[in-house]
Amino acid sequence: MKGISYQDIILYVEQNISTFHSTRLKRLRELNLSKILKRKNPYLFKVKNILTAQELIMQILNAYLSSQEETIFGGFLEGLAIYINEKVYGGWKSSAKGIDLEFNQDDIRYIVSIKSGPNWGNSSQIAKLKSDFNTTKKIIRTNNKKKNIIAVNGCCYGRNLRQDKGEYFKYCGQVFWEFISGDENLYTDIIEPLGHQAKKRNEEFQKKYAQIVNNFTLLFINNFCDNGEIIWEDLVRYNSSQNAVENKLT
Repeated sequence: MKGISYQDIILYVEQNISTFHSTRLKRLRELNLSKILKRKNPYLFKVKNILTAQELIMQILNAYLSSQEETIFGGFLEGLAIYINEKVYGGWKSSAKGIDLEFNQDDIRYIVSIKSGPNWGNSSQIAKLKSDFNTTKKIIRTNNKKKNIIAVNGCCYGRNLRQDKGEYFKYCGQVFWEFISGDENLYTDIIEPLGHQAKKRNEEFQKKYAQIVNNFTLLFINNFCDNGEIIWEDLVRYNSSQNAVENKLT
């Protein structure tokens, strides 16, 4: 087993965290109101008794951006985990379908699917994970039928009390980061470097976010409000009517 220094982690984060920020900002700039109105549930917002156009726009935007950010940042953490494991155990980015990381330790081949948090999938997605694990095991054993292979679902944050899932193990949070590095404190050590240029990057993001909120609010008022009141029937028709005309909002 090799090792990784705190400076190695800091350097990796400084060189790669900008990708998260730039992608996040890019997704924000690419948004259009028509797209997000058609993807969100108008009935939910009516139930919440939203009365102003700006509040509705902000809630829709925040819900959309939150799911986007989780995906983007999950990709960054996956890359960080692979980098650390490569330094410590000589692991590599897997080319197998549904598998992110492979490495050898104590004559065991570990195949790892990395997710952001523990509550990432429904029953069909978990069944797909098991299928990917089994397929990868068969491929690896093509050249070595006796190869000891352990499948792991690794989650970058959270906790999971029942780690043995039968066909695979599920390691979350501290357990996952220690598993891929051998360091029980890594899960807290990585938090500080993640703040690299965060203030500057988020100020830029918030400026663009404010512009979009203002622009989308005006656009929404022009199309879905009458005398300052939200016309929910028009919004539902735009979102759900089979006969809705695909007009751009003006």
